Amino acid sequence: MRKSTSDSSMEHLIYTKDTDTTTGQNEIKQTNWRSRMLFKSFPMRESHHTTPQRKSYRPTTEEVTQWAQSLDNLLSSKYGLTALRLFMKSEHCEENIEFWMACEEFRKIRSRSKLRSRAKTIYDEFIRADSPKEINLDFHTKETLHQSLLILTQSSFKAAQSRVYFLMEHNSYPRFLDSELYHQLCRIAAGER
Repeated sequence: MRKSTSDSSMEHLIYTKDTDTTTGQNEIKQTNWRSRMLFKSFPMRESHHTTPQRKSYRPTTEEVTQWAQSLDNLLSSKYGLTALRLFMKSEHCEENIEFWMACEEFRKIRSRSKLRSRAKTIYDEFIRADSPKEINLDFHTKETLHQSLLILTQSSFKAAQSRVYFLMEHNSYPRFLDSELYHQLCRIAAGER
């Protein structure tokens, strides 16, 4: 596995995988746990190279450009979500994106027992005072959440998730678009180094 750029934050995002076409064996050299995790996460796109066959793990220029259109576009892109998570982690506010993602998964749960169990986990991890990843919610949003948890539904965390989305949209997202990470991703997607 070769890094396509030398920047330390980018080393976790951009990779190429060489396949030896004669043996079918993949040459994968991974230097850390993030490399392994991200390598497994990204869909492969074929490039226009010949032997050995290369598969690229990077967004297209169009995809990166769409990220600047709205936070929704960024969050709906698997690659964009990963880039935003890495950026927010570097800014020590990853609890917001993790909470938002947990709420997205929560809304997909159909089983009542799983809803109850997952709601407790989300509450203990993100809402409870002094929890490890406590998110910043105002009193009104917390009260609304407490009421919605009395009769548990898939939308019980909706008010809190909307509040966190608002905070990300007005704080983290603009900073992400101004970040060196985003500008580097734009250059890489355009084929520059």
